[in-house]
Amino acid sequence: MKTLSIASTWCEGCSGCHMSFLDMDERLVELIGKGLVLTATPITDLKIPPMGTDVGIIEGAVATDHHLEEVRELRHRCRMIVALGDCAVFGGIHTMRNYFTVEELLHRGYVTTESTVNGTPPTSGELGKLLPKVISVNEAVKVDFFIPGCPPSADVIYHVLNELVEGRVPKLTEDLLHYD
Repeated sequence: MKTLSIASTWCEGCSGCHMSFLDMDERLVELIGKGLVLTATPITDLKIPPMGTDVGIIEGAVATDHHLEEVRELRHRCRMIVALGDCAVFGGIHTMRNYFTVEELLHRGYVTTESTVNGTPPTSGELGKLLPKVISVNEAVKVDFFIPGCPPSADVIYHVLNELVEGRVPKLTEDLLHYD
């Protein structure tokens, strides 16, 4: 049996797309039985996939230098990249911050917020630095397949993964792309 290795990550988002991934329920077990192998996911807390991973799935927009580094590393290590959900595909609601400078955002969020007393923006090197603008995944790296939706349904995620594990190129039909 041929295997299909998959790694996933989330960037600037709500994790709703990964919840839809888990909503495949027993179909996820079915896919594993067909040869799907999860090499790294935020669900399992494995962050870096091994070199030669077949498919990298990215949820969320690219908003920090850490996100940018992570999606570039995933692109380097994976044969194919899938942008999962509206935030990854289009930038999503997070692009609303693109109307402000990073300095304005940090000042409002940490200094002048009504609930803040003597606040200062965080300076830890462990925190990702905000990029000047939030971008979609394809603005950072080459994306091979897009799955829109907020979040996309478990059915469409299953369809795409099943097609890939069967060795076919997925096609998203109108019945799969509905917004309830």
